[in-house]
Amino acid sequence: MFNNIYKRDLPDPRDYVFSFRGREVLCVLEDDGAFRCPRVEELGIDKNELIYLFEIDGDRFYLPKKEYGCYINEVQGKGSDCNYNYESIRVLRGANPGYLCFAGMTAYHLYVWYRDNKFCGRCGRETIIHDAERALKCPRCGNIIYPKICPAVIVGVTNGSKIMMTRYAGRPYKGNALVAGFCEIGETAEDTVRREVLEEVGIKVKNIRYFASQPWGFDSNLLLGYFCELDGDPNINMDENELARAEWVERADIGEEAKDLSLTATMMMHFKEHPEYFETK
Repeated sequence: MFNNIYKRDLPDPRDYVFSFRGREVLCVLEDDGAFRCPRVEELGIDKNELIYLFEIDGDRFYLPKKEYGCYINEVQGKGSDCNYNYESIRVLRGANPGYLCFAGMTAYHLYVWYRDNKFCGRCGRETIIHDAERALKCPRCGNIIYPKICPAVIVGVTNGSKIMMTRYAGRPYKGNALVAGFCEIGETAEDTVRREVLEEVGIKVKNIRYFASQPWGFDSNLLLGYFCELDGDPNINMDENELARAEWVERADIGEEAKDLSLTATMMMHFKEHPEYFETK
């Protein structure tokens, strides 16, 4: 149970701390690759220097207030048998239990927002933390700044028993993907689906239908998943600046993507395991 209601509660010694340094997170990596983040008592941080983030199943998570979440230098676990190090935030994908991946990416989402809004964009004055809600406030002009959420679509383009699978060009993630992109100003999510599919793989689609959504804090996104069907010519005209690969993949040839916690993987496995969902009515 995720509770994101903002509180001004000070932490207890056993509460958890997510400390970030750019796209790195302070943690201990276990032998099986899973990660563990430190508790307040292990870091010895003044509890007044921590910002409450959220609660999951009674566990509370905090962020260092120093420089709005910038890292604590040379931290070593205090009162612990383990030393903590900064690792790529990609280690969150191996979190066990899995909800810690969600906790880490959501904490990172808020870290980036605090870091990037230290000053008011309207008048330039240094902002302060709002005392009643999850927001930053300018003490000079009264500007209220809320966490940035960027809507984006994930698109499962189907062609009978095949689905369009891609791989990104020039990104660290080298696994399978679906067509994806950000919603533009004045554009509906369905318009984004049509535009992104046409831009990335050069085909037209029809019968667009919503599937599911997922917050994706690694990039401050709210992902909106849609399935749609090929409309016309199946030949692919790939945008090589965006993609390294784009191809139609048979349902039976889709690998076991379910180990990944992403909406993309969920949609791939739904196409593979539930052919009845895609039958023409």
